[in-house]
Amino acid sequence: MPHRSPDLARLAMTVLQPGFDGTEPPGWLLRALGDEGLGGTVLFARNLTDLGHTADLVARLRAENPAAVIAVDEEGGSVTRLQAARGSSWPGNRALGVGDDAEGTRLVAQEIGRLLASADITLDYAPVADVNANPVNPVIGVRSFGADPELVSRHTAAWISGLQGAGVAACAKHFPGHGDTHTDSHHALPTLHASPRLLAERDLPPFRTAVAAGVRAVMCGHLLIPALDPENPATLSRRITTGLLREQMGFTGMIVTDAIEMRAVAALHPPGEIAVRALAAGADAICAGISAPGGENVNELRDAIVDAVREGRLGEDRLAEAASRVLALSSWYAASATAEARAAGIAARGPGDEGEELGLRTARAAIRVTATAAPTVLPGPPLVVDIAPRLSEAVEPGMLTGLIGAFTELLPGTVGHVVTVEAPELPDLSDRSRPLVMVVHDARRHPWVGELLARAVALRPDTVVVETGMPGEPSGAVYVTTNGISRASARAVARWLTGDQYADL
Repeated sequence: MPHRSPDLARLAMTVLQPGFDGTEPPGWLLRALGDEGLGGTVLFARNLTDLGHTADLVARLRAENPAAVIAVDEEGGSVTRLQAARGSSWPGNRALGVGDDAEGTRLVAQEIGRLLASADITLDYAPVADVNANPVNPVIGVRSFGADPELVSRHTAAWISGLQGAGVAACAKHFPGHGDTHTDSHHALPTLHASPRLLAERDLPPFRTAVAAGVRAVMCGHLLIPALDPENPATLSRRITTGLLREQMGFTGMIVTDAIEMRAVAALHPPGEIAVRALAAGADAICAGISAPGGENVNELRDAIVDAVREGRLGEDRLAEAASRVLALSSWYAASATAEARAAGIAARGPGDEGEELGLRTARAAIRVTATAAPTVLPGPPLVVDIAPRLSEAVEPGMLTGLIGAFTELLPGTVGHVVTVEAPELPDLSDRSRPLVMVVHDARRHPWVGELLARAVALRPDTVVVETGMPGEPSGAVYVTTNGISRASARAVARWLTGDQYADL
């Protein structure tokens, strides 16, 4: 007969990390935090208007539950929540890996940590520790430091050191490695066909390094790895979550699921069943990025967990252990978060000059150029055509590269034109007196983008091509790769192509 505790509902609420809609915390969320023991929440760009607002929002949440784990995806580069409106001040992981300055990576993560600490955010779902072995990976790509396990390990450790040194908990993801997949787990369940030996040599080293570096959290990915568990995706696999990560690799921190509404797992089970199975497998926190207007789905998750304990399908000791790890992370943050970072008021003004210069310097170090005929300095204001495919769902909808704005800032009179899959037509390119800059992202992965680019280059052989995603076959008179999307990368490449005095930053 399973033991029944009157605190089961509170324990169940402690392990949940739901998102919410709107820029103000809804009543159900405040009540859940204040009265019901909800363990935390995750913030998205849809919740945040500016940095000062973010700090005020978190303060309202903490007024209900000072120990709440406030989480956010702030990877830098294309995945940014606090700076989604203007683009990240710092390049993403691939750019940092291409530059391969581990100290630069540590400093970037430290600046991101200071930004989050100033808003009193507990946990950053970063860094991405996946080894991007598949260059056409639809969801990782430039979010990874690279394809070399040693390089990824080195920069993963540096990121963790910088972020946690600023008092914010880091979260290595997506265990045990999402880099060699052809499917985006937001849409379907990816299968990683790799032998145990290949996994040990390629995918696991960055996570082993993260554990050794003292990372406070690890996020499990929604992917099936038959060599480890032929039946259950990693999120729901006890062999992977407990057997590999806990017992073999010795991780003692908090394990959090990727968002459970992602189709990779949502197509397999109802949300409550996913939560129960993930907890039974060894997860400690359940991320539910999408919530119903009244928080009904959060209550349903709570009830499913409580029912599973009462039915004997989930041990109460396992649930209590999970809740204790969530609270332990909160306690670590309370002891580590620096009052200095909060008092600095970064939330009110964003990164200072030093942080902006760091972003430009690390972004510039990642730029690679192949020139064939044209000079590398634009003679005047260009026509900038930004071909914008829908990026992965990890990236905020409508995210642009920022190149149009960056060129306009330096060369007034710049003309910008955005091409989308809904309106896939090039503008008039016949005015040869105006330089042409074609901006693409993962052109080799999107056939329609590649076709438009080829058409533009055929019409205008003098085209400057800027690839912001994974590099492909060079085209145009000048082919520039930024190795990521960020405000820093856009400004760095625009300065370099215009011969700006800061081009060598």
